[in-house]
Amino acid sequence: MTNQTNNDTTSQTVFNTEQDQAASGEPIVVNRAKSGAITEQKVIIAGGGHVGLSFALLLAAQGIASVIIERNKYPKLSPQEDASRTHYLDSRNTALSRRTVQIYQEIGLWDELQSHACRIDSVQVSEQGSFGFAQLNKEEENVESFGQVMENAWLGRKLLLAVQKSRLIELVDGATVTAVDQTVTSATITYDTYNAKQQTLTANLLVACDGRDSTVRNLLGIGTKDYDYDQTAIVGVVQTDKPHEHVALERFSPSGPLAVLPLTDADGDGNDLMQAGYRRSVVWICKNGEEKQYLQDDALFIATLQQAFGQRAGTFVKAGRRGAYPLTRVLAERQVEGRVVIMGNAAHTLHPVAGQGFNLCMRDAHVLSKMLGNQVLRGEDIGETAMLKAYEHARQKDQKRVIRFCDAVVHGFTHPNPAVKLARNMALIAFNKLPNVKPLVASYAMGLKS
Repeated sequence: MTNQTNNDTTSQTVFNTEQDQAASGEPIVVNRAKSGAITEQKVIIAGGGHVGLSFALLLAAQGIASVIIERNKYPKLSPQEDASRTHYLDSRNTALSRRTVQIYQEIGLWDELQSHACRIDSVQVSEQGSFGFAQLNKEEENVESFGQVMENAWLGRKLLLAVQKSRLIELVDGATVTAVDQTVTSATITYDTYNAKQQTLTANLLVACDGRDSTVRNLLGIGTKDYDYDQTAIVGVVQTDKPHEHVALERFSPSGPLAVLPLTDADGDGNDLMQAGYRRSVVWICKNGEEKQYLQDDALFIATLQQAFGQRAGTFVKAGRRGAYPLTRVLAERQVEGRVVIMGNAAHTLHPVAGQGFNLCMRDAHVLSKMLGNQVLRGEDIGETAMLKAYEHARQKDQKRVIRFCDAVVHGFTHPNPAVKLARNMALIAFNKLPNVKPLVASYAMGLKS
């Protein structure tokens, strides 16, 4: 399952750009933490995208207060606007793994999210112009679904509304971090607001969720290991004449991996068995420099998709506005520096193949929130470096496995050598036949093994 990249970069990637932005001026403080928390210790979260907002809610579930510092201005939202959908074919989407769904269930948010989530009952993998084919079905794996596909705008709205309601979360937007300082007992950030008034904020722990080009990471002098795939992801929503029937299609072409994922109807519930299901999220990978033609020419884009997928998805009949995102793997050289944790895309920005990026970030956030909660119960410092290093070590196995898997798929399925092509198609056939392989792969894809 492929999903969009950079979900935690800024609030602008969380909400529709058509939403009214708050006027410039003093940063908005949506909700101040009140007394009565389990601990007086506090966490600063730099970056208020999907990962930053989710992490704050996970902390609140542990009784830990936090302050989110977001560079951009948030749109003004109210619960009464939740049901409206204004952009039938113009939304970005993310595939949520089964484990990510469980995490949102744990903090009581899934009931608010699921009306706009479309479950994935089956995953079909094939290669353009080849005989190889593999399929995962939920019945065979005895699961409710492999995951859910959701509009970014809907997820962002619900996360922001939940944050606004929390008495343990303070939200400051329109603030740009300019400095990071640490002592033995605290971490301090300095930030500028839109009216140039400089302020400082001190807490027990700082967590950087500020995206691939993380300001906090750069201020701390933490280097990155980068790899340019020389590819661009074109993402958007399309309509087909054939219902998706909750099937996710992965297709490998000479230019890179492609995906067509099921989406909810414009007005329907993603769990409604009667929905027609003609909307699909699409991720098309092309070489750098080719993206302009696919962004500007709907007919060309639709024809190219049709050629790549054949009739597996039916006939592509309409394409919405699309976005282009250059693909670069960015890995932080370290994820803990004193009382600072690097998280989300600031820690690891991955290729979107298999939809693992955001889900890996959510597993990181969940593990760290649990470890901080245990520190609180023991009456210990949540910024203790030894504990934070233990978190970093604990997450290495899952992170390295996902990184290796994504790169193996990207490079393995784009290699032009005929012998390699034959081998990978034989591997797809074997995948359907060999016992115990499917359950293992399914568990990893769902984020249930880490």
